Amino acid sequence: MLRITFVDAFAGTGYRQSPKAASAQTLPLRLDDLPVYDDEITLFQQGSARIALETSPPFDHYVFIEQNPASIAELEQRRQQLPAIAQRIEIVQGEANATIQDWCRRTNWRTNRAVVFLDPYGMEVAWATIEAIANTQAIDLWVLFPLGQAVNRVLTRSGPPEGGWADRLTTFFGTADWKAAFYRPSSQMNLFGEETQFEKGATFEQIGTFFLQRLATIFPKVADNPLYLRNRKNVPSSSLAHFHELNV
Repeated sequence: MLRITFVDAFAGTGYRQSPKAASAQTLPLRLDDLPVYDDEITLFQQGSARIALETSPPFDHYVFIEQNPASIAELEQRRQQLPAIAQRIEIVQGEANATIQDWCRRTNWRTNRAVVFLDPYGMEVAWATIEAIANTQAIDLWVLFPLGQAVNRVLTRSGPPEGGWADRLTTFFGTADWKAAFYRPSSQMNLFGEETQFEKGATFEQIGTFFLQRLATIFPKVADNPLYLRNRKNVPSSSLAHFHELNV
């Protein structure tokens, strides 16, 4: 019989709270300074750890990955409150990408299947991690794609971002083709004549579609209609994408 594991790569404490949203027109100096969650989305961020643990019937095994020691302690308290399934719960302190890729390599997928939920705060998920999951041919994967929370905010209107931000987008999408997909050439006149510049031309829907197209290159089935989460201004904040290569 196959053993089914639930994995949350960004488990937090089981309930995630949102930092303040920032302007989409400016970029902070450091990558880690980018706020990614709108306050209106807070109620949705209930934490997949809690939801998964309350699912009936329970999974055979649970893996919760988190870096923050305080969050690890709270997850441990949660485990102790569930004696009936406590032995099934594994809490791992570590970086999500490295941990998931290592887990994919060392698991015997002839006897195991899994449901993996990636709910990053921003663009922490590396394309190499998604590829590692696809290569198992045994995982049902759900991703909360940070559409308006992170990706769209980094895509400045006057031209493609450079340096660390460009590298982050390339790592996230697994290709530098996002530049051609999201920006279009525009002719501008200056003192020296006509100059070709690039301006942002991608809508929220086009950004989301590009991500789904990338996923379709490595997964045999990608959900056609992802769920868009919108804030009170009806602006897409994120999208929940589902894709799988689950062989039962």
